[in-house]
Amino acid sequence: MREENNRSSQGSKMKRFFKKRWVFPAIYIASAAIILTGVLWYQSAGNNTDKYDYKSSDLTGKKNPPAVEVNKSLENFKMPVANTESAVIKTKFYDFKGKTEDQEAALVFYNNTYQPNTGVDITMPDGKTFDVTASLSGTVLRVDDQDAVLGNVIEIEHANGIVTQYQSVKEIKVKAGDEVKQGDVLAKAGQSLFNEKAGTHVHFEIRKDGVAVNPTNFIDKPISALMELKTSDEKKSMETPKTNVEKKKTEDPAKSLENDKSVDDEKSVDDEKSVDDEKSIDDDKSPDGNESTDESESSKTTDSTNS
Repeated sequence: MREENNRSSQGSKMKRFFKKRWVFPAIYIASAAIILTGVLWYQSAGNNTDKYDYKSSDLTGKKNPPAVEVNKSLENFKMPVANTESAVIKTKFYDFKGKTEDQEAALVFYNNTYQPNTGVDITMPDGKTFDVTASLSGTVLRVDDQDAVLGNVIEIEHANGIVTQYQSVKEIKVKAGDEVKQGDVLAKAGQSLFNEKAGTHVHFEIRKDGVAVNPTNFIDKPISALMELKTSDEKKSMETPKTNVEKKKTEDPAKSLENDKSVDDEKSVDDEKSVDDEKSIDDDKSPDGNESTDESESSKTTDSTNS
């Protein structure tokens, strides 16, 4: 009897417990928490990267270029001199689309011929030497310190086929393969045989895929502006109009030598013509000479017969 009473009392307690309002919501919340915990644990176990044995070289950051390369692409072209405020452009770039007077001013007279200037010649007002600096960061591609005509050459390679060139320099401080930053001193300004009239200067060129472009159009502009440039049109700028060159030649004293040469050629042609004329005259006279000889012989025969 006691056991039955105990069981009935326990059953009544359970019934009273489940009749409470908070029991079933608590059970639902606890079940949901258990299920959510299991799902999260399963996902974290599935995304565990340790089981794939990743190496440091596979990380995304390792494959990106160094930050310095990004900075290079954001650089603006600068004048290749330390003191830009005092710099003077002595000889401008020959622009095919420019005015006639500007084109004539951009011609350099060397070896009795006028040639278009493929860069800009920069000097200082006092005519003294000055520091030549890198217009952009890059790698020194070539150094030629034995070129007296151009006055020594430094070439620096940049991205996307862009090269900057520095001519007429001395006391060179870099060598091929060196990494230089924008503004680093490369050499001192010097002189060249190609453009002696410029005096102490630096000849600065910017080339895209081997074609020279006007440096003044890109100074203080980003290198990306030149990357987008189509060099097909720029190739025409290197073609010097013959009319301008001929006009410059006539103004030069050396033209008198060419005139003298042409006069001599004409004279030789006239001499040959006169010789041919005299020869033809002699040929015409030769039959007459034979006829006169025959007449003299006939007269002699008549005289002998009369005697």
